[in-house]
Amino acid sequence: MAALTKKESASPLADLFDWFDAGWPAVTEWRQHMAPTIRIEDRLEKDRYMLRAELPGMDPEKDIEITVADGVLSISAERREEISEKGRSEFHYGSFVRRVTLPKGAQEDAVDAKYTDGILEITVPLTTTGPEPRSIPVARTPKS
Repeated sequence: MAALTKKESASPLADLFDWFDAGWPAVTEWRQHMAPTIRIEDRLEKDRYMLRAELPGMDPEKDIEITVADGVLSISAERREEISEKGRSEFHYGSFVRRVTLPKGAQEDAVDAKYTDGILEITVPLTTTGPEPRSIPVARTPKS
């Protein structure tokens, strides 16, 4: 029996180890093009929309920008950090963007934002967008 070449591996497991050694180009390329995201939680209350975003280690005055336009709330953040210790340094950086469609009745000109202990809290007041729905009776007409 002839020896197996690298292309003709004995098992799928061997192929898996070859993929690890060579790197998975499809996964590697996908992760390079994937933008980091901001983790959020949001809820709708009777008179306001509340959003909380995890943005630890940021300076809200320098690193975070919040914009509202056409019913969309955008949070942009950029982290730049360098750690140096005992002849070694490490950089942490990245840009983050998250967009959320605001609910009906959002007062875009009254958005409030606070940053505490790495958590950004955004409050958007809501107004009633019109009268409450009402029932319309249907009248029966006589046959002709």
